[in-house]
Amino acid sequence: MEETKSFLLFLNKFAPISTADFQNILEPLLVIRHFNKKELLSKPGEIENYLNFIVKGLVRKYYQKGKEEIHTQISYEGHVMLSEESFYSRQPSEYYIEAIEPTTVVSISFDDLESVYSKSRQFEHLGRLIIIHTFLLKDKWQLQMVKMTPRERFINFVQKNPELMQRVPQKYLASYLNIKPETFSRFKHLIRTSKKSVINLSQRNIKDHHDQETANKS
Repeated sequence: MEETKSFLLFLNKFAPISTADFQNILEPLLVIRHFNKKELLSKPGEIENYLNFIVKGLVRKYYQKGKEEIHTQISYEGHVMLSEESFYSRQPSEYYIEAIEPTTVVSISFDDLESVYSKSRQFEHLGRLIIIHTFLLKDKWQLQMVKMTPRERFINFVQKNPELMQRVPQKYLASYLNIKPETFSRFKHLIRTSKKSVINLSQRNIKDHHDQETANKS
C-alpha cells in the first residue's frame, strides 16, 4: 500500500529496515485511518492508544486553558503525531488532537507496538531512535520559545514552513508560536509589504535597464 510505503521511507531515515522485515513484522499490524476536517483523533480523558504517522493532511495538538486553546504541535505529511505522555504512561491524555484538513494516518496501537518490540531487537532500537528524535525536536522548540523574540520566532517559522502560512488558520499559528493574534497579523502584514517592495524594486530595475538599453541604441 502507498500509505505504508511512505511510513517505511520515514523509518529508513533513522535506521535501515528491509522491505521483507517491514512487510513480515510491522505492516500486518498497521492500520490506515481517515479523518474528516475538525474530526478528533484523540481527546482529553482518553488514554492515547495510537502512534500516528501522517500520510496526508494536517493535524493540530492543543489543550484547553479556560476558553483558550493552547497549541503545542502542528504537524503535516511525513511527521508523527500522538499524545506521547499518555501513550507511554498509559494515563489519560490532557490533549485534543484534531485534523485541520481531511487527513490520512498510518497508525499502530500501543499493544501491537510492544509486540513488535518483543519480537525484534532491530525494531525496538528503531523505536528508541524515533523517541529520542521526537524529544530532541521538542527540546529545541522549547529553547527557541525562550531565547527568540516573537518576531524572530515568526520569521524562523515562516522561512522553514512557508506552506503552512496558507494551510493553517492564523489563530492556530499565533497560539503555537506564542504570539498575540494582533502581533501575528502585524508581522504577516510586514512580510507581505516587504515582498511587494522587493517585487516593485525588481520591476523598476528591469524597466530602468530596458530604458537605458533603448537610449544607447538611439
